[in-house]
Amino acid sequence: GFTDHVAWGNEEWNPWDADEKNELAASQQRYEANLKMIKYARSHLEQSSLRVQIWGKAAIGLYLWQHIFGGHLEPADVIAQWREGSQNAGRTYFSFLTGPSVVPGYFSVEAEHVVLVLNGREPAKIAYATQWLHYAQTLMETRKIQHVAVVLLGNEQCNNAWIQPYLKRNGGFVNLLFVTYDCAFVNEEDIFQWPLGVATYRNFPVVEPSWSMLHDPRSYLCNFLGTVYKNSSRETLIEILKQDELDKLCWIAAREQWQPQETNESFKNYQDALLQSDLTLCPVGINTECYRIYEACSYGSLPVIEDVMTPGDCGNSSVYHSAPLQLLKTMGAPFIFIKNWKELPAILEKEKRMSLQEKIQRRKKLLEWYQNFKAWMKQKFINTLENSFLPSDKG
Repeated sequence: GFTDHVAWGNEEWNPWDADEKNELAASQQRYEANLKMIKYARSHLEQSSLRVQIWGKAAIGLYLWQHIFGGHLEPADVIAQWREGSQNAGRTYFSFLTGPSVVPGYFSVEAEHVVLVLNGREPAKIAYATQWLHYAQTLMETRKIQHVAVVLLGNEQCNNAWIQPYLKRNGGFVNLLFVTYDCAFVNEEDIFQWPLGVATYRNFPVVEPSWSMLHDPRSYLCNFLGTVYKNSSRETLIEILKQDELDKLCWIAAREQWQPQETNESFKNYQDALLQSDLTLCPVGINTECYRIYEACSYGSLPVIEDVMTPGDCGNSSVYHSAPLQLLKTMGAPFIFIKNWKELPAILEKEKRMSLQEKIQRRKKLLEWYQNFKAWMKQKFINTLENSFLPSDKG
């Protein structure tokens, strides 16, 4: 390579001596050009920048801010009453507020454009979300703010009709809606599907991929830690694992009752299981999409997903030819999709024969896909807000 090339010519030749003056001049020019570009970008930013305040009143706000935006919060303490952060992205300056002390009327509204992050999963949450919508509506009517977008943790059976009257298209004031699950009224115009993400309400962290996460052999072929509901496909899954003694090769911890609050020990166990398994089994719950999918991606453990529609109003529209998990499928998620857990033994047989090198490549692909997915969601979110909120340049 390089050293051979040097030896052919004059033994005295020093490749680093080559006209340093020219190099200095060139780098000075590059530096000045970059400065100009930054100045131009700054002035351009100031000319057309949006100021958007995000009010995080549901835990998925933390997924949006910390995982998708890569934003920080001060103070770092997760139980602080008030946490905030800010960043420039695209042509927009975003600030984010969250915590129990963020209450309607008791904080300063410092932007003309607001994104409200709300929980609409059950009646009590909807009642609380509605108070926030009414507060935002008052601010709109008194011209304190100009635009409102909503990021909504939707109902797991997609019963989200209550939000409809608030949408601009139906005579309300909400310009844009980003909603979780395969909600049938997503139209990609003003209503978009949003990822469920990780369980930030259980303080699932932002995980930075490490060398060992990629390269180390993992002790288990698969894992499933979760609740096994009576007469559910989860019972079938556990039976199949036991039949072929596959449960000895996998980290299986089934419980009969769902526990919303993890103990430190059970949470550490769960993270270890993700880190120590090549596959994470994702049986359907009330909805096919679950936090486990995104949490497995964070640790490079490939989700094996039971690809069936759950009962309710999700995905019942012409848009949803690939429901469930329309969003993840559209984005080319490199998961294993199965229709029935009877397919699992064959998958695990194949898994046993895979070399560590093949597994490392697969982890790389999964972790890269997940990074790109979050970057793409961020870009889409920003573009959608800017296209909707910024005055268009058309004459």
